[in-house]
Amino acid sequence: MTEQRLIQVPEGIAGVRADSGIAKLLGLSRASVAEIIESGLVLQNNIEISKSDLLLRDAWLQITLPKPKPPLEVVAELVPDLKIVHLDKDIVVVDKPEGVAAHPSVGWSGPTVGGALLALGISMSTSGVAERQGIVSRLDVGTSGLMVLTRTEVAYSRMKQAFRDRAVDKTYHALAQGHPDPSSGTIDAPIARHTKHEYKFTVSNDGKPSVTHYKTLEAFKAASLLEVELETGRTHQIRVHLAAFKHPLVGDTLYGCDPKLAAHLQLKRQWLHALKLGFIHPTAGEYVSFESDGYPADLANSLAILRSE
Repeated sequence: MTEQRLIQVPEGIAGVRADSGIAKLLGLSRASVAEIIESGLVLQNNIEISKSDLLLRDAWLQITLPKPKPPLEVVAELVPDLKIVHLDKDIVVVDKPEGVAAHPSVGWSGPTVGGALLALGISMSTSGVAERQGIVSRLDVGTSGLMVLTRTEVAYSRMKQAFRDRAVDKTYHALAQGHPDPSSGTIDAPIARHTKHEYKFTVSNDGKPSVTHYKTLEAFKAASLLEVELETGRTHQIRVHLAAFKHPLVGDTLYGCDPKLAAHLQLKRQWLHALKLGFIHPTAGEYVSFESDGYPADLANSLAILRSE
């Protein structure tokens, strides 16, 4: 059953994009509000609007909220290439292969980290929505490497806070097109959701503060192997920052890579691997660090091709 809302635009929301402003008014995600608007379910002064239209001061919004979608289900499914790096009563650290999502989402029918752990009989903390239980940070489907998940409520609360406080050390290796100049440095640029592409992000003055540190480890003819440390943890942060820097990740078609170079290096995803993870253990209180065994076969193969040339 649908729900009707009639809301007058307050002064503080006037002039804001419709998807962003209505998300704040309703306490919903911007993506879900954009979906409602694009379905023609939002009128401003009796006129249907788009998600990029601006909200007008004192205008009346007529919003039809669709019937809530049934909760997503975590399906137990073994993932042979997923490695358990560390397991104790409070946390589990995994080395995630590419092609595996952190958790179920609309439109994704493949394997998930949560489903793989469920299949192994490893329980997660119950905080949060059902499909994201134990999830305190995520890796993109096409990004491989280390992830930490929590198994108890106290661990969940403390690890979530540690990520918010930027108290987790996250080190990635990335293969970027060209040669960044300077070869080492910091990219400090806010990131926001792209206004025209639902699953894409961009550097924007209206975005959230985002800081990426990088240094060149190895330079090749057409690309550079970088070590990247994240001070913040925005969605697609490394991909967005390097693309804005005119050095997109090799194989990252979403953010403008050279498809010929990706094909030459036999890459079918972005060259990005979460290599190291370090933090204060949520219950033991001591610093722990973990490191991936090495690059997955496809990333190692791309490097071998570059080194042979």
